[in-house]
Amino acid sequence: MKKIAIYGAGGFGREVACLIRIINEQSPEWELIGFFDDGIEKGTNNEYGVVLGGIDEVNSYPEELAIVIAIASPKIVEKIVGNITSSKIYYPNIISPDVIYLDRDNVKIGKGNIICSGSLLSCNVNLGNFNILNGFIPIGHDTQIGDFNSFMPAVKISGEVTIGNRNFFGVNSVVLQQIKIGNDTVVGANSLILRKTKDGMTYVGSPASIIKY
Repeated sequence: MKKIAIYGAGGFGREVACLIRIINEQSPEWELIGFFDDGIEKGTNNEYGVVLGGIDEVNSYPEELAIVIAIASPKIVEKIVGNITSSKIYYPNIISPDVIYLDRDNVKIGKGNIICSGSLLSCNVNLGNFNILNGFIPIGHDTQIGDFNSFMPAVKISGEVTIGNRNFFGVNSVVLQQIKIGNDTVVGANSLILRKTKDGMTYVGSPASIIKY
């Protein structure tokens, strides 16, 4: 089996460890060697493995290693990817076996994505790199999604939606059909996006509107 480690030893990292176990139950593929985390002391154990260190230990790992980045913040994920310089590191897609594809041959998926249980990808969906679909998320037809986006549980994305980079979608938020969302947008939990958003803004409510802190 191929060696894999999870970057991020928090709650979502432990969920991804469970997802890797489920994948292995279907077809043995991954040997989970542990976690990397810059904020937790090396040698710390949780119920799924040990923290092996942080970014320095990743870059000095002596052999080929798959890394899955289990951190919800899009900007932090992008920063971690930029700080990993070792040519021995690669980024597989970690996809739950129960994910539904309405037309598997008409779905494109980049690298480093995590797609959790209960999600659905319709036809003509293009998913970029390092996106998180954190469970029970339908992606509608003809939807284009960029890189480093985080979709929390039960987010709903309608058809013909275009999403850029580094956006965060809170639990149970909804994006209606043909909406364009650019970059660095935050959509609050239970919020409904009815129209094109502005980059870098936070939207809350149903219908959602911009809020400022």
